[in-house]
Formats: sequence, C-alpha cells, structure tokens
Amino acid sequence: MVQPSDIPKVIQEAQQRLDLIFERLSVCPDTKQRLSVPHRMVEAAIPVRMDDGSLQVFRGWRVQFDLTRGPGKGGIRFHPSVNRDEVTALSFWMAIKCAVVDLPYGGAKGGVRVDPKKLSLLELERLSRGYMRAMADVIGPEVDIPGPDMNTDERIMGWMSDEYDTLIRQRRPAVITGKPVAMGGSRGRTSATGEGAAQVLQIWTEQQNQQPEDLNIAIQGIGNAGYYFARAAKRLGFNVVAVSDSSGAVYSADGLDVDAIYEHKRKHRELKGVSAKKGGEVSSLSNSELLALDVDILALAALENQITQDNAGNVRAKWLLEIANGPVAADADSILLDNDIVVIPDVLANTGGVIVSYFEWLQNRSADYWTSEQVTERMQEVIRTQSQQCFELAEKEQLDLRSAAYMQGIRRIAESMDARGTQSDFKNK
Repeated sequence: MVQPSDIPKVIQEAQQRLDLIFERLSVCPDTKQRLSVPHRMVEAAIPVRMDDGSLQVFRGWRVQFDLTRGPGKGGIRFHPSVNRDEVTALSFWMAIKCAVVDLPYGGAKGGVRVDPKKLSLLELERLSRGYMRAMADVIGPEVDIPGPDMNTDERIMGWMSDEYDTLIRQRRPAVITGKPVAMGGSRGRTSATGEGAAQVLQIWTEQQNQQPEDLNIAIQGIGNAGYYFARAAKRLGFNVVAVSDSSGAVYSADGLDVDAIYEHKRKHRELKGVSAKKGGEVSSLSNSELLALDVDILALAALENQITQDNAGNVRAKWLLEIANGPVAADADSILLDNDIVVIPDVLANTGGVIVSYFEWLQNRSADYWTSEQVTERMQEVIRTQSQQCFELAEKEQLDLRSAAYMQGIRRIAESMDARGTQSDFKNK
C-alpha cells in the first residue's frame, strides 16, 4: 500500500487542488492511491560529443504518470532548470488534461536539463537523438507518444522520430507528434495551442454575453503559443494592447499590430520598436507591470508560477487565461477567487496542442492525412463540446472553472479505473 511518505512532495502539493474534487465525487480510495504515484519513471544519462571534441553528459527524464485511459501523452522540454519533480508534476497534469477533453490518453512528460541556446545545431541534434536512444524501450505508438514542449520544436521531434525508426528498423511515424509535415506531421499543429486557447476564450466570452471588440488583452509571453494566440485573438476581434518577452513588455492603448510583432521579434530579438495597431504611442513596461495592467484579460503564455501569493493581489484583469502550464501557483488561487478574478485553467485553455497531436497520431496510424481546414474544424468541435461541458458543470456545481475542469477530468479517470474493479467489488468475495 502506498504510504504518505512514498508520495513525492510535488505530487502532494498538486493534489491539494484536488482534495475538494475527490470529496465531491466520492472517488474510490483505489483511484486516489493510483493517482498518488507515477506508473513509471525513467532517468537517464545522455552523453553528447560536443563540437570541440569534449564529452558532456546531460540528465534526462521520462515519466508516465497514469496509463489507465490509453498510452501516455506529453511533451519533452529542454531547459536548464528541468528536474525529476517538475517532469513528474507535469505528467500528472497531462493525465488530467487529456481526460478533461476526453482524449484516449494517459499522462506523461519528458525533459532534459540543458540550456539549448548554448548548443550548436549539431550538438542539439546529437542530444535529441541521444534522448530517444535512452528512452526508446519505454516509448512507442501504443505505449507513450512524446511531442514538443518548451524549447523543442518540429525539427527536434523529426530527429527523434527518425532515430526511433533507425533503432527499430521500421517506419513508425505515430511514435511522436509535432513532427514536420514532410515526416508525417499534422497540418495545423504548430499554431494549435494558441488557436485553441483563443477559441476557449471566445466560448467563455459568449457565455458571459460579452463582445470581443469590447475586451482588451495583455499577453505575457510572445513565443510560439503566445504569438498564435495573439494572432487568433485579433482575428476574433479582441484588442491586444500589451505583450511581453523575457526582456520586458510593450503597451499601447490603441492596440498593437500583432501581425508585425513576430517578425519584429525575430529580426531584432526584442520588442522595442513594435508598432501600434493605429499608429498610437507604444510605451515600455516591465514584466511585473504587465501582470498588473488594468485590462479585461491577462493571458499567461510564458512559464509556470508567474502569479503567486506575492503578486496575485496586484492583478487587475477580470479574467486570467492560462496558456502556459501552471502559470498560476496554487497559493494564488484563493486570492484571485476572493478578488472575483476568473481563471480559465490550463487543463482546458491550452488543450489545442494535445488535441491536434491526437489527430496527428490518428493520421499516422491510418495513413489518411487531413487538410488544414479539416484539422481546424475537428479541433474546434472538440474544444467547443468539452469547454461547454466544463462551463455548464461549473454553473451546476457552483465551482470555479479550475475545479470544474478537474472534476470533469478526474471523473473520467475514476470511471476508467473503477471499470477494472474496486475495493467494494472484491470485499468479502
């Protein structure tokens, strides 16, 4: 039997958010036990021959938290702060996220402790292929399907997919998602997380009888997800008035020219000089100032734990949209709730990426590839159905949106676990 001392601290902290859900759902003790520790955890040393001839060894992880509803699904991140506990927590949330939108997946996550900006392209390729060699025994189309995450992209996924094919002497494109289209990737995958977040926001806006044209958005993080969210939000009629990157933020009450932001950032590697939508004045802000802007919507598309108990009281936005994983710390939830700030949680808001990854997996397995329009239409259908169910559940149960999303996901996981038999089924038999 799993003892409290056996449960990783990071999981104990994550599950604090679920105590109310377990209680209200009357979840079987079996489910709580099985969701207290990961199914499998692999740690590997990945040796890489550097361009100067030296050898460096990088630490890598793959955690499969729960596989009850299907094979594991979750990204691989390259970052200097990656550690086992972080990967474990993220794999736990991936299990919840996949269940929230009713995908036939469990939760998994991977990572390598490395600063990819310090590697040459050849060194990055050697590391990517080395990671796949280290994890190939626990990865596969029916076991665990990785995808891109922080600091990994379609090129890295392509290298990993190619390495897996080389190892098994077969062509298995369904082993990994987020690949280049030329290697079996799905059209629409690159923009899916941002596009999906914009659609969730649009559905919530409709539920509140608001018009996008009347709402201003500030976006923390203008990387891949933040950029595609900004572009989609503008197309839907929202007014993007502020964006930030790691170096700072820019603001214009008239709205920013989202179409020019990404190219400017790529060219100059900073936001200084970004244009306003109507030629108005653009001012510079710090990241902390952006988080405290008096706007309707604050979209968090950077890193985890950006809103904590230390700065939650400074937030003046009406709604927070979690595009990144875990940008609002658990200790900030009650403060935001007390201030009547609605949080649209990550386990719903950023599911566009994993939904299209699921579509990529289906296309790889069937060899029937879809157009961009088909991918977008099917993603929107899933997001609308699951978002509306979540919002209706929140109203019915008088819950905040995060708790409602967790209830939706945990209920599905519990049903799958209970179908295999519970304590009550076997008692006195």
